Amino acid sequence: MKNETMTSRERWLAVLQRKKPDRVPMDYWATSEATDKLCKHLGCDYDEALRRLHIDIPLPVGGHYCGPKPPEGEDIWGLRHCGINYGTGVYYEVANAPLGAYTSIAEIEANYRWPTPDCWDYSHIPARVKGREERCIRGGGSEPFLLYCMLRGLEQAFEDLALNPEIVDYCLGKLFDIAYEDTRRIYETIPGRVTFSYVAEDLGSQQSLLMSKAHIKRYLFPHMKRIIDLAHSAGVYVFHHDDGAIRDIIPDLIELGIDILNPIQWRLPGMDREGLKRDFGSKVIFHGAVDNQTTLPFGSVADVRREVAENLQILGAGGGYILGPCHNIQAVSPPENVVAMYEAGYELGWT
Repeated sequence: MKNETMTSRERWLAVLQRKKPDRVPMDYWATSEATDKLCKHLGCDYDEALRRLHIDIPLPVGGHYCGPKPPEGEDIWGLRHCGINYGTGVYYEVANAPLGAYTSIAEIEANYRWPTPDCWDYSHIPARVKGREERCIRGGGSEPFLLYCMLRGLEQAFEDLALNPEIVDYCLGKLFDIAYEDTRRIYETIPGRVTFSYVAEDLGSQQSLLMSKAHIKRYLFPHMKRIIDLAHSAGVYVFHHDDGAIRDIIPDLIELGIDILNPIQWRLPGMDREGLKRDFGSKVIFHGAVDNQTTLPFGSVADVRREVAENLQILGAGGGYILGPCHNIQAVSPPENVVAMYEAGYELGWT
């Protein structure tokens, strides 16, 4: 085993600050079923699996809901979920759209109760981070359009962009305000401890953007900029997750102030690793990029190791890369491939 000279937190910060880490940091995203398979394969629990595979997973922190109890079967947003088994895992899909039937802001205000920032308690967070100074901390951020799609229903939410702009503005305003205050209170509770906040939206499909750039700039970017500025004012980095073929808006995201771009689905149009590194490698840190649609589930151990080596060579050239899967590892991926990803990263990622 090589001699590690940095903690996980120091390793992440070195990459984020464009300094040289002892080795490339490695992150872990997976479904519970995939994690169970990995732990069974390794014959250990989750924490031991992280240790054995040298994974630098951040510690998440957030508020605990303490507001009015929602009706039976609903969450705090009025959403009902049902488990759908897709063969290799269960996903809890939304089964209703609490705001879907309303045609005006007045109807929403008359019939829907929004949570308030005071519905969350943050007093437990200092105890959660105490004694874990070696971990980087993830806390705060936003992903309101995803929640808007659940509240309105997916089809209605996208129709709203063209047909009901006033409803979009009203609802996203509410959701971003809650996210902003949540983020601010986390920073206030553990000043100087949060490493990065997760400011996300899934804006890409397998081929292109899910909506026009005009709509993205109209509805999302101004709100995202507000939260990004809040993070930076607190000395916090901004982690931007955005699935799909999003090449057309990467310059805009960088202009907004994102620091980390995830997940890098490099097989999609416009997302080739060489082009991304060439055009944006000096402006943003890349995170992820080990393909979990093809390589991890259907490739061989040799294929996985080869891809890790390519990512380190291309995305990691001169620094600026955190290794991980390009989204949650699914249970269809053999645990041998998951192990190969992290073993290869540890063997080849020393700088």
